[in-house]
Amino acid sequence: MFGKLEYLIALARERNFSRAAEVCGVTQPTFSAGIRALEEEMGMPLVLRSSRFLGFTPEGERLLVWARRIVGDIQAMRADVTSIRRGLTGHLRIAAIPTALAVVSQLTTPYRARHPAVRFTILSCTSKEVLQRIENLEVDAGVTYLDNEPTGHVRSVPLYHERYRLLTETGAPLGDRERVTWAEVAQIPLCLLTPDMQNRRILDRLLSRAGPLAQPTMESNSIVALASHVQTGAWASVLPDKTAAMFALDASLRSIPIIEPEEVHSVGLVVPDRDLLPPITAALLLEAKRQL
Repeated sequence: MFGKLEYLIALARERNFSRAAEVCGVTQPTFSAGIRALEEEMGMPLVLRSSRFLGFTPEGERLLVWARRIVGDIQAMRADVTSIRRGLTGHLRIAAIPTALAVVSQLTTPYRARHPAVRFTILSCTSKEVLQRIENLEVDAGVTYLDNEPTGHVRSVPLYHERYRLLTETGAPLGDRERVTWAEVAQIPLCLLTPDMQNRRILDRLLSRAGPLAQPTMESNSIVALASHVQTGAWASVLPDKTAAMFALDASLRSIPIIEPEEVHSVGLVVPDRDLLPPITAALLLEAKRQL
């Protein structure tokens, strides 16, 4: 049944039979037969079908919760038993919001020093995608906001507090200031992250308090794209202090504190809320706790 539960999880993630079959490394007829066999074993329909995938029945949704728990626990069990013989090895997958990418290395670098046989994949995701990927077993951990929007069923460890800076070219408006207000920031051309990012929703709220919300004249889901536009002098951006500091190493750019009001948000590591975690995930959680 284990393989069939993996099929169910893949179908929930891909929302398409063909793509789910491809992810599982089987043909679509084999995949569909596996889902039908699971339905026969359970004695009830699990999937709503027509010519395409339409979703899950209520029973299918409930089984999906159990499938994620069972598959996650079995994967953790295998990794735990394997680590006894081989030590800590494997592939650690971390999904992080774009504004936290600059600090992920503060976790992975000391982690690798302790466990050199572990390799990493770091993905840039929205806060919603971070939680979805953890739920769907696509990643082992995430780095995201802890206190602004619900985080769901995860365990978390705070890593740092996010404060906001105006990133601007030295010769641009406000570029010679030591500090600025949100009302002043709202009056200049801005390039910001796209609205699907939680950081953007935070900034929209702060800017709207300062007056009528001015729409940014450029949006991107890439912080590198934002910084490159700031370098032209035609735009400024608002970034977390740790991210802005990286780009302010360029002598032509300045990172200026934004006050009135100063607002902070907690960013931290999140992992699945299970009693037993895979050893490589448990080691990452321990690394995060060392930084408290």
